[in-house]
Amino acid sequence: MAYSEELAERVRDVLMRDGISERKMFGGLAFMLNGNMCCGVLGEELMVRVGTDGYDLALARPHAREMDFTGRPMRGMVMVSPEGTAEDEEMADWVETAFEFVTSLPPK
Repeated sequence: MAYSEELAERVRDVLMRDGISERKMFGGLAFMLNGNMCCGVLGEELMVRVGTDGYDLALARPHAREMDFTGRPMRGMVMVSPEGTAEDEEMADWVETAFEFVTSLPPK
């Protein structure tokens, strides 16, 4: 599955920080911090790692759904539809949410 280069570039603009790397995974593009996946782009959607504690709150936000492309939801990860990332401020808020969570994890 191809991923949106436009959305990936917008994520890059928000994540311009030391320690961020990119890796192709899940048929899309993942943004990594210290070996941990932070967020990514799959098709036209944004993958956001929110952790188990932030999962229910993230799912309650507009345009978010479970990340379930394997048929089993991945608790701690949500997908955000293009409507939820149309505005730069909304998209940046999702990316910052993921970044804040991943900075709490030990490096791999």
